[in-house]
Amino acid sequence: MSSPGSILFMCALNAIRSPMAEALARRILPKSVYIASAGVREGERDPFVDAVLAEQGLSLGNRLPQTLDELEDDYFDLVITLAPEAHHRALELTRANSVEVKYWPTPDPTSAQGGREQILSAYREVRDRLDEAIRRRILPLYG
Repeated sequence: MSSPGSILFMCALNAIRSPMAEALARRILPKSVYIASAGVREGERDPFVDAVLAEQGLSLGNRLPQTLDELEDDYFDLVITLAPEAHHRALELTRANSVEVKYWPTPDPTSAQGGREQILSAYREVRDRLDEAIRRRILPLYG
């Protein structure tokens, strides 16, 4: 695969996994790459995402979760799905296009139980997993 000029990260609600991936990719990948994220369904902003991104010096700013219908652009060179529901939807949407769709199964940290630290630990694990995947699977495409 050549270096994609535009990348979309997709998950179910665009509240946790895909906005995390978007923020991380913006930090890691060349500034010339257009990066966005969206969900299959409407979601609400998750404060634990803000907390674990802040630990890395990152912020979503005023960004709110968005659905695929709310995207400014609807063509991407690469779509990375992070949840089964998003993967099925991406395959449906790109069936007639020459868009590469990759599935990176990523756990949903909202199933974590326990106190605040245990929950934050689950979110950190997702953040770190996404960071590693972007560095290992996408960054090398840019030489």
